[in-house]
Amino acid sequence: MKVLGVNAVFHDPAAALVVDGRIVAAAEEERFSRRKHGKEAVPFSTWELPIEAMRWCLSEGGLTPSDLDVVTYSYDPALVLEDGPGLDPVWEQLRTIYVERAPHFLTTALPGLDPEKVTYVPHHVAHAASAALAAPPAVDGRGDRAVFVADGRGETTSHLAGSYSEDGHLDVLAHQPLPESLGLVYEELTQHLGFRRSSDEYKVMALASYGEPTMSELLKDRIAYQGDGLIVASDVDWDSFAPPKQPGQEHTRLHADLAASVQHRTEEVLLEVLGWLYEQTGQRRLAMAGGVALNCVANSRIAREGPFEDVWIQPAAGDAGTALGGALQSATDLGDRIEPMVGADLGRSWDEEGLAAFLTDADVEYERPDDLAAEVARALHEDALVAWFQGRSEYGPRALGHRSLLANPSRRDNLERLNRVKGREQFRPVAPMVASHRASEIFSGGPIPSPYMLFVHEVAPEWQERVPAAVHVDGTARIQTVDPEDDPLTARLLAEFENLSGLPVLVNTSLNTSGRPMVDSPRDALECFGSAPVDVLALGPFLVRRRGHDKVSS
Repeated sequence: MKVLGVNAVFHDPAAALVVDGRIVAAAEEERFSRRKHGKEAVPFSTWELPIEAMRWCLSEGGLTPSDLDVVTYSYDPALVLEDGPGLDPVWEQLRTIYVERAPHFLTTALPGLDPEKVTYVPHHVAHAASAALAAPPAVDGRGDRAVFVADGRGETTSHLAGSYSEDGHLDVLAHQPLPESLGLVYEELTQHLGFRRSSDEYKVMALASYGEPTMSELLKDRIAYQGDGLIVASDVDWDSFAPPKQPGQEHTRLHADLAASVQHRTEEVLLEVLGWLYEQTGQRRLAMAGGVALNCVANSRIAREGPFEDVWIQPAAGDAGTALGGALQSATDLGDRIEPMVGADLGRSWDEEGLAAFLTDADVEYERPDDLAAEVARALHEDALVAWFQGRSEYGPRALGHRSLLANPSRRDNLERLNRVKGREQFRPVAPMVASHRASEIFSGGPIPSPYMLFVHEVAPEWQERVPAAVHVDGTARIQTVDPEDDPLTARLLAEFENLSGLPVLVNTSLNTSGRPMVDSPRDALECFGSAPVDVLALGPFLVRRRGHDKVSS
């Protein structure tokens, strides 16, 4: 079956293509439009179909719209019509009308598509499928898993708890009705602290490390486990805990303590809900998705203290991932057996000829070293900031060695330097990229391997002084392990850097500047390199050096 999945609800419009159970392509529209999270002029990006992402997915699969068997839309308006108006009746009505007209809009965007092939998959079911159906098989080869989804909201609910059977059947054990929503509470806190809701929740998680959960007990009646897989989370009077952060104002210790308290309550509630889910299913493996599943601090507590032996989280756990999940669910329902997701590099790539053409058109000097990994390692050892553009772009919010900005972790001031380049708050951490076979001697307290930056780990005390730029204020790091079989070039880069420095670690953050989506195309990479104080651009096999950063002698 040839199935195109589409997300165009709330935020992060995206598309994904699944052919005969294999994930062929997946991409977010922001990588094409260069508008982060979709259109920002309206509260929801429902109004923006991922037109370019859809067309690219079809091109990558060598298909035309008429070749498709199904197009899935990861939102079911029938659920809203059945349950009546929700949190915001006016937007609810507008959104529902728009989604009901999805067949018309899709056939307009994709001429030749039969509108009868458009189907709806409930939002949280799409999230669940993106995790459980894409997860790697267990050691014993079994594919059944417990599944948990939590985000701000779906059609009328905010989380789903259940399990997938070996044959791909979803058994839903609990749905959390709105307005109770752990995700919305965290979103509201994000806005109260002066950040953008549905976008900057990860900043709250970072800020929490600077505070203490001094208000956790006071929050227990507003953020709590209710029982039977349900929670209480709504109507928090944030002003009674801390005044809102005003534009231009620095965050205070009170703000940090509030962030730490809500983070702590979020973790406690998730552990209780998942304890109930384990008792109900008896499953040893758990798959997670939804925006809450991007909370890597909570994920680590779940992996460390929860009852499940194995926890797998969809790398594109946010709403973009529902495009993939909708396609996987429909493919399963139609009888396809799903091949596991082998990596997040599901986006666009360019061959050497195409990359060279961009460099020539841009009229920049470039070289092609005999050993790219060795040359870049030398530049990093000499403290250059390196834009690393290799292979297919990543699906989801994490830069995983394909569209990355790299630095030497031994220089403490590189954290401040990177945050300046990216226009980020100075309390924000960056992530260490580490050779998989060395990870366990440096990092502990979380799953290893950890290829998707979805867990935090404790940094061994003897290593904290050796890689200070990669260590957060609380002594932790959100690591990415790199295996030579999965990414041989980046693994070679790490090996070459270790040969020079004795460190099997590099600092890795996404290749973008403030307010901009992650770099996706060679043009994006050249624009970023030209506008930001980055020293070296590794574009495929080619190197571009900023003046003053001549080739380092061997």
